[in-house]
Amino acid sequence: MPDISFSQSKLMLISGSGNQPLANEIAEHIGQPLSQVALKRFADGELFVRLEENARGRDVFIIQPTNPPADNLVELLLLLDAAKRASAARITAVIPYFGYGRQDRKDQPRVAISAKLMADLITRAGADRVLSVDFHQHQIQGFFDIPVDHLYAAPVLVKHFADMNLNNLAIVAPDVGSAKMARGFAKRLNASFAIIDKRRPTANVAEVVNVVGEVDGRDCLIADDMIDTAGTMTQAVHALKELGAKEVYCCATHALFSEPAKQRFEDCPVSEVTVCNTIDIPAERTFAGMKVLSVAPLISKAITYTHANESVSSLFEI
Repeated sequence: MPDISFSQSKLMLISGSGNQPLANEIAEHIGQPLSQVALKRFADGELFVRLEENARGRDVFIIQPTNPPADNLVELLLLLDAAKRASAARITAVIPYFGYGRQDRKDQPRVAISAKLMADLITRAGADRVLSVDFHQHQIQGFFDIPVDHLYAAPVLVKHFADMNLNNLAIVAPDVGSAKMARGFAKRLNASFAIIDKRRPTANVAEVVNVVGEVDGRDCLIADDMIDTAGTMTQAVHALKELGAKEVYCCATHALFSEPAKQRFEDCPVSEVTVCNTIDIPAERTFAGMKVLSVAPLISKAITYTHANESVSSLFEI
């Protein structure tokens, strides 16, 4: 990492309440404490935020994912506005998980493009840059009119599975959208590639139609960017097992784990479910066989390089 001691006083790390454990870990890696923030609620539930330290002329990084509830998004917008009105020199929105990214185009009549709306809100609230991990679709970077540093958690996940020394491995893309990510895994793990032909009749409902690729007698790793209700993942596990797969592993960057994800994983023959800590996973959504990897080192490097005006392109590898 570059030496930032000369400008340490200018760096300001702020965390919302969306993922405090990750923010604490990032601060520890950087060697800079989180600045104090007052977060309160009015009687009707409205949020009130106030920066408790001077932000004038400082390089401010606000760490806050925008997963449900929607208060996480509102809190980010309020923190951005507070920093802007406090005369910060530069404000970077560090969004480990970018919520509302699934609607990125108008593929049906009379629907919103939520990803573009969120980008506009974040920009309007005062962000000068955005730093995020694994957008649901890469084109979301173009929805912002400000610089975006789009990091990939793949190196973190690939290292974990490389250390397991799995033999005769097949990387499986659960749908066409995750094919590029899965191909990157296959290349780096020296594995074969397969893809699942999936149909989604309605939101959060998936049907496995066919598996294209050789999985019989192989260990399989299903790679995706996010797991919500786990319908896609668990149906893929069952389909691979029926086709003769040995051990089946699942991995994803973002672990939303909405109901009934936990029960579905507990009921399917999956060997391990590996996710990252971009979202703070409550204890009631954890289960045996779940492994959580940290993206704090990755994000802390990006923050350090950005603050020092150094290139972060080495962190963009898939």
